[in-house]
Amino acid sequence: MPPDSSDTLQAEKDYLKTSRTALALMREKTGALEIHSADRVNEEFLKAAIWRRMKELEDDPEVPLFFGRLDYLEPTDETFHIGRRHVNDELGEPLVVDWRADISVPFYRASKTEPMGVGIRRRFGFTHGEMTAFEDEDLTSSTAAEQHSNILDAEIERPRSGPMRDIVATIQPEQDVIVRAGVEDTICVQGAPGTGKTAVGLHRAAYLLYAYRDQLSRSGVLVVGPNASFLRYIGDVLPALGEIEAKQTTVEELVGRVRVAGPGPAAVDVLKGDVRMAEVLHRAVWSQVQLPKEALVVPRGAHRWRVATYQAEELVNELRTRGVRYGAGRAMLPQRLAHAVLLRMEAAGDSPDDRVQDAVARSRPVKQYAEALWPAVDPAKLLFRLFTDPSLLAEHSDGILTPEEQELLLWEKAPRSAGAAKWSVADATLIDEVADLVDRTPSLGHVVLDEAQDLSAMQLRAVGRRCSTGSMTVLGDIAQGTTPWATPSWDEALKHLGKSGAHTEELTAGFRVPGQVIEYAARLLPSIAPHLTPPTAVRRARGELTITRVQDSLAAAMDTVGEVTARLGSIGLIVPDALVPATRKALLALQVPFSVLGDEDDADAHLDVVPASLAKGLEFDHVVLVEPAGIVAGEADERTGLRRLYVCLTRAVTSLAVLHSEDMPAVLETAGAA
Repeated sequence: MPPDSSDTLQAEKDYLKTSRTALALMREKTGALEIHSADRVNEEFLKAAIWRRMKELEDDPEVPLFFGRLDYLEPTDETFHIGRRHVNDELGEPLVVDWRADISVPFYRASKTEPMGVGIRRRFGFTHGEMTAFEDEDLTSSTAAEQHSNILDAEIERPRSGPMRDIVATIQPEQDVIVRAGVEDTICVQGAPGTGKTAVGLHRAAYLLYAYRDQLSRSGVLVVGPNASFLRYIGDVLPALGEIEAKQTTVEELVGRVRVAGPGPAAVDVLKGDVRMAEVLHRAVWSQVQLPKEALVVPRGAHRWRVATYQAEELVNELRTRGVRYGAGRAMLPQRLAHAVLLRMEAAGDSPDDRVQDAVARSRPVKQYAEALWPAVDPAKLLFRLFTDPSLLAEHSDGILTPEEQELLLWEKAPRSAGAAKWSVADATLIDEVADLVDRTPSLGHVVLDEAQDLSAMQLRAVGRRCSTGSMTVLGDIAQGTTPWATPSWDEALKHLGKSGAHTEELTAGFRVPGQVIEYAARLLPSIAPHLTPPTAVRRARGELTITRVQDSLAAAMDTVGEVTARLGSIGLIVPDALVPATRKALLALQVPFSVLGDEDDADAHLDVVPASLAKGLEFDHVVLVEPAGIVAGEADERTGLRRLYVCLTRAVTSLAVLHSEDMPAVLETAGAA
């Protein structure tokens, strides 16, 4: 730092204090707003708007209001502090500029070769919300080398505990390009472990809610994650950025029109997730429409008006070929029949108006006639019939599914009714498909889909129809596809999502996983995803990696956990799913505080027991991984097992200790033992 650095640091601390005072005043003024409205609905709307604004203006003393500063060159000579939200003084002048504003872009993208009008970029270092340091980067000299930022490194490598935090202070240029893509753009991010793809997706949601607030506040933003534990892990990121409008859910909740009992047999769920099922269901739904066998007769007053059988048939066929949803066609048919009756009335010299047509459409003869031709469809009951009636399934699957596949779909022992059925997630996805065939699923403005590689074609369709007129941020890693129905390529996934023209970005620079760890895990790539570019660690710290063969891996894990518990940061004890009960018992015996991910009460803890099946998307400062061979063996096939192991090996931010008593998978055998 220059000689007057202490004075500069104190001046910035004073500025931070002034900014916090101004934010508190903004919140106070918002809370003091009085609502006067004679309309109760408007009053409730205004109350909700004020509550949201109050939440946006909350100040967490542990989180710095700003993390950077830009000193622009002439002719403006303006200075802007860049932070998580906008803060202004009593006169309305900005004290802190939102990181999403256009004026903030150079903080993330400016360089010596392209300074973007900036002379000095300043970064601030904080400890528990207290400013402790700053760094200035001079961007005016195009000949000097790019300056390395120790503050940036420290923030990236800072030990973590609890839920995922935002990366707003450390967004890299290639990440910023994705974050600031327009609301009309669907972006697919293929991201290696530790490249920040999940954080990038969440920050893009926050950016879009800022830049296109009017549009997205009406149409909505949804974040879809793989499981509830994952959603709890990422749940604080958007609120920390002042955004509480985005909803979060899982695919299972998204298609939750029926109660799900659990997964079905893998082979059956793979078939139910096949895109061919969409055509089977389409046939089954539209087969409900019948052609008339007799004329429609409508008594009205002294007259009996008649619509001939062939005319009614023409009306039904016309509706079927219009491309409307099944439910919309069903709603239109009584009106079409009533209009045909009105034409007969006019031909007889009457002058009926629209009120007469509505009355005829609601009359018992027309309603009963239309109901017989175009009956209501209950999605769950239709699927129930399909999976319990071999002849019905054969009729609608002819030329699509083989007889063996049809046999696989039929229930061995049929439930008493659709309500008593034990539906799987794959079943619920099919029911959701039927529901969309009946009535169009409303479209959101933007959907962020994480771990997209693990979804079946039918699940991708379910997510895609939630943003049929909106855009998406699709996040994932083909190498981490660990379901039997995992997508083979992003082109295939985007097609099923209805976003074939989307742009795909590949992130390979790892900011979280240490070099030793990512290089070790990358030995699996030739076996699990040979077409992907191997990830590279950009962190200076190489991290710690030990691979140790032991007599009793669980006992050794207890010893290792005891050693790392005293260290800063979170600890993840990753074990094969089959070992979770024994691990729980061993930790209870040692009286070590812990939580087990997947439990309903998996609250934040310094030590988390992580079933291998739930490790995806999570990060821990220290990982103790038990029995890699057991993790591989826990999956249906070796490739899926190796992909699961790849996920588990790449959860560490600082250190990874691998403990095994069984032989290591062959592709990792060349690793030296500790």
